[in-house]
Amino acid sequence: MLEIRELTLTSIFVRLLLAVVLGGIIGMERGMKNRPAGLRTYLLVTLGACVVMVTNQYIYQVFDTGDPVRLGAQVVSGIGFLGAGTIIVTGRNKIRGLTTAAGLWATATVGLAIGIGFYEVALLAGLLVFLVLTVLHKWETYMRRAGNRVELYIELKPGATLREFLDKAREYKLDVSGIHPEADSAEEVGTSSFFVSLKGRRQVRHGDIINIVRKMDIVAYIEEM
Repeated sequence: MLEIRELTLTSIFVRLLLAVVLGGIIGMERGMKNRPAGLRTYLLVTLGACVVMVTNQYIYQVFDTGDPVRLGAQVVSGIGFLGAGTIIVTGRNKIRGLTTAAGLWATATVGLAIGIGFYEVALLAGLLVFLVLTVLHKWETYMRRAGNRVELYIELKPGATLREFLDKAREYKLDVSGIHPEADSAEEVGTSSFFVSLKGRRQVRHGDIINIVRKMDIVAYIEEM
């Protein structure tokens, strides 16, 4: 077991191969969901982090100098620049890409663990990252749809007012909170847009709330946040 932790041709091959496999598995899952970073991105991040740690260990052992984790520390901080590039704010102030950025950072740490020969943690962490991005995603979606609260971005038809929307929401037994009007160019043509949190009473659930708002004759556009 000690042999594959030391820096040999065999251990280098095992580490690089393991980095490609784990990074590829996680990246493939993200790519199937059409996320900003997919198979190649995750694979390259894991492989690159692994190469950094292998190189760091080589410098430390062969030249008997330096800090064996110094280069790895630069990866941990440097991956933030790549992650930040995946985070975008849409025209309606909806933030996308946070999970992708976090996934890239976590995958980079898996690559570092592989690169230094910490196989047990690398395998377990890689499995957990995959489960978080797959199983927990489905659970999170289920919990959201099973709840009775929803965050919405709403655009009203020209001439319609926020007061009319509030009256209709009360008529349908919806509790309104956290209204944030959006000041944009849409106001110039007489329309009103805002972000709002709606909570259904009794048996009114997530999907019911969205359908109720969508059917309001004063609503021109609706998007869940």
